[in-house]
Amino acid sequence: MSSSAANATSQRPTVAVLGTGIMGSGMARSLLRAGLDVRAWNRTQAKAAPLAADGATVTRTADEAVRGADVILTMLNDGPAVAATLAAAAPGLHTDQVLLQSSTVGFEATADLARRAADLGLVYLDAPVSGTKQPAEQGALTVFVSGPSTVRATVDPVLEAIGQRTVWVAEVPGAASRLKLVVNTWVINLVNNIAECLNLAEGLEIDPQTFLDVMKGGPLDSPYLQGKSAAVLSGDLTPSFTLSTALKDTRLILDAAEKSGVRLDLVAASAGRFTRAEAAGHGGEDMIATYYAGRAPEKESD
Repeated sequence: MSSSAANATSQRPTVAVLGTGIMGSGMARSLLRAGLDVRAWNRTQAKAAPLAADGATVTRTADEAVRGADVILTMLNDGPAVAATLAAAAPGLHTDQVLLQSSTVGFEATADLARRAADLGLVYLDAPVSGTKQPAEQGALTVFVSGPSTVRATVDPVLEAIGQRTVWVAEVPGAASRLKLVVNTWVINLVNNIAECLNLAEGLEIDPQTFLDVMKGGPLDSPYLQGKSAAVLSGDLTPSFTLSTALKDTRLILDAAEKSGVRLDLVAASAGRFTRAEAAGHGGEDMIATYYAGRAPEKESD
């Protein structure tokens, strides 16, 4: 590749976005606003179709999406989904494309995907993100990256479009995914703490809004507390991050902790709450629907 061609690529790389759910679609729109060429694919094509109106090229197959792309961004549910998508995309791949793997898959799956990427001739960047629907749509995610910094010129326009901050963690894939598990531990325990406070307030016949008013503006207040509580009190549980996805991530954290010799009692309790709420039919709602795991079942009338 000539220096002028390399410079053009670094300024305007073509990006294939594989996975256009809540997060992937928001990231794709942020890329389009930044003026990048985007090819979008999703296993359920109806989820990718609306991106055409924003300027993306929506493809029928994964291999069509990646053919000729400079950067491949994957935002899928788990490791097996990413592996299956890479296999489906294989006919369209070429050597030295950059795989920006942003799905939260845990560090064992990250190692497996890095090996698969190497076998396909791809440059693998372990790049999970912190943030939910709104930051994804605003290009305001925090991106953790580990992998060879030699490709920074190619991926920087992508990272700048999807995130407000990029943290380069290490030169070897895996460190970013480990950091993401730590960050998610904070979020998972926080959202369940909010749910339990609302549960207890109602159980003690305290208006939950009174609790929120007491906290407001103090050192323990946060936009997250107020926002998630407002979602529960209004009954609008439109997901920015689904409860079922939070449960998946919780299990990844617990598995990593067990293998590392660490005991996480709060995360284990959070897994229990998420599991009960999912079983009650709240898996597709926002993860604050863990609130429903703390409500006593209604007594049957005689």
